[in-house]
This record gives sequence, C-alpha cells and structure tokens, in this order.
Amino acid sequence: MELEHARQAGLYREMRHGRTEGAHITIDGKSMLNLCSNDYLGIGATHIPQGQIQSSSRLLAGNDESYMKLEDTLAAHKSHESSLVYPTGYMANMGAISAVASKGDLICSDELNHASIIDACRITGATISIYKHNDMDELNSKIRCDAKNKFIVCEGIFSMDGDYSNLAQISETARKEGAITILDDAHGDFAVGNDGRGTPAELGSSVDLYVSSLSKGLGSFGGYIASQKNIIDLCVNCSRQFIYTSALPRQLVEHAAERLDSDRSGHQATLRKNIGLLSKGLEQLGYSTGSTHIMPIHVGDEKTAVKYGQFLFERGVFAQPVRYPTVPLGEARLRISVTAWLSSKDIDFALGVFEAARTRFSA
Repeated sequence: MELEHARQAGLYREMRHGRTEGAHITIDGKSMLNLCSNDYLGIGATHIPQGQIQSSSRLLAGNDESYMKLEDTLAAHKSHESSLVYPTGYMANMGAISAVASKGDLICSDELNHASIIDACRITGATISIYKHNDMDELNSKIRCDAKNKFIVCEGIFSMDGDYSNLAQISETARKEGAITILDDAHGDFAVGNDGRGTPAELGSSVDLYVSSLSKGLGSFGGYIASQKNIIDLCVNCSRQFIYTSALPRQLVEHAAERLDSDRSGHQATLRKNIGLLSKGLEQLGYSTGSTHIMPIHVGDEKTAVKYGQFLFERGVFAQPVRYPTVPLGEARLRISVTAWLSSKDIDFALGVFEAARTRFSA
C-alpha cells in the first residue's frame, strides 16, 4: 500500500541506469545534457592506481600509508590541526556528530539540513532544537537554555535550495553562547572560496568541526572531517561509523590526494562563468534560481514536477525532479547542478529547452 500511495501521489522513485561522460549522460541509448551531476569542477579523468584492496577497517589492517598524505593535506586545506577520512560524506556526518554530542547536550539544527545531519542528531541522545531556515532570531532564542554542551549544525551551501548559511552570524552566536559549530560543506568545499577552501573562506568565517565530501567538488570519492586533534582522536576512538566499516581502498585515497594536489583554479573560474551564464539566462526566461551552482526551479506540485522532468528528458536535458521527503511536501522542484563540464553551447541548448518548458507549464 505504501508503494501504491507513492505512485498515486507522484512520489514513486525508479532508478535509471546510465553512463556519464563529461557534460552528458547516456540512458537507454540516448545521450542527454547532464544537469544532475555534483562533479562541480569537472576535473576530468585521472589515473586510478592499481593494487590490492585492504579489505579491512582502518583500525585493523586497512590504514594504508596513503591516508597520511591525504589527511595532512586536507587538514591544511581547512586550516585545522587534523582530519579524518570516512568512506562517504553521509558516514562522516553520522560519525562525527554522534561522537561529539550525547545525552544532556543541545543541538540547534537548521530545518533544511541534509538527511545525514538529521539522522546523526537523532542517534546522539541530545536534545534537538530545529530552527527555521537561516532564521538567526529563532536560533538565538533556542540556544539560550541550560545544557551540558551546545552545538549549532548547518550546511554551508544548502543542497536543495542552493543558498548560503548565515555563517558569520552563526559563528558569532556560538561565540557568545559557548557553542560548538559544525558545518557540512559538501557542496561548498573545493567549489567556492579562495583556492576552493569552501564556504567559511567565501564568507570570511570559521567553524569548529568541518564535515565535507571528496566526491562532489573534488570529483573523487569519500568524506572527511577536519578539526582540532582531540576531536579527531575522539572520532577515531568513539565513532562507530569509522570503527566498524571497511577502509576506502588505497586506490581511491590516492586518487583523491592527486586531485587535491592539482591546480583547480581554472576549473573554478569556468564554474563561476557557467553559473553566471545559466543564472542570467534562466532569469531572463522568468525563472528564479539564485546564484550558486545549485539552482532549484520550484514547481510545488509533485506530479507536475515529474511531468516537468519528463518533458526535459524527452528534449535532451537530464534534470531530475526532487520531491518529498527530500524536500517538504508541496515544494517539489527541479534541482539543476551547474558544473565546469558545461560549454557555452551546452548552456544555450539547456536554456532553449527550459524556455519551451516554461511555455508548456505556464499555460
């Protein structure tokens, strides 16, 4: 019955098998412009080393020496004392938050935070206080209560709305209240800020515990956290998501380290140019999308969002509809991801398809 309800409500999900190549994806033999990729910088193919997979957790036999270079470089990248790599960004949020927060603590969490943050907060045993999205008055009100420890957790660039957190104000509130700031910057890291140092660098702020992904802006695989050494040591000893899982294969660790060492400035410049071109073009067509590399086109009705996505699909643009529970019910949207893979010709093509879509669905 649950699946039938999902079908009737426009919430049923099906996986499509495809293969990506640069700015395009091929599904069922049809090549389309890919506006769903989180490979924001489009660094391109790099050699993945060969070798035996460790087949163990890092605390047993899986802690390959390649981790040392990657984690030292990531710590320097974030101007923190130390870092720790997890198999995925989801596990990095789960592992870090559940290790540092516990019963008797207070976690203030933005209402639009990613599912991995929500799930992590739930298993801590801490009191969770949700504040309205980027509402600093409500945050300031909710954090003023007694607790063993206080935490404020938010995203740097929000994954579904594409807007920035009010990080400077959050940091100031945390300073006044003695709270610890936790930032999930999966969509800002490597893509924004001086030398791709992420949202804190872009907004001129800092955080206590930084959580991010290696599989989005960097285009590799894995997740990581960066903080002071005692926090990293705590996660090594207490984070179940770190202790009880297999290590990333050495090949992927070395791949991430190679990309981290590369000159990414040209890709960042191309990404900024593409954001400007697509944002301006969509605005001229009557869309309101924001100005980051995540551009939501709000549709509202879930069934309409599915039809909208299918309309684009049939005309050669792959931009998946995002629906409840990923976003609130009645706030369905097409989530466009801008990447450095896109050429000016690709953007012009996309704008032509979106113009036809606007005519079709505004009628």
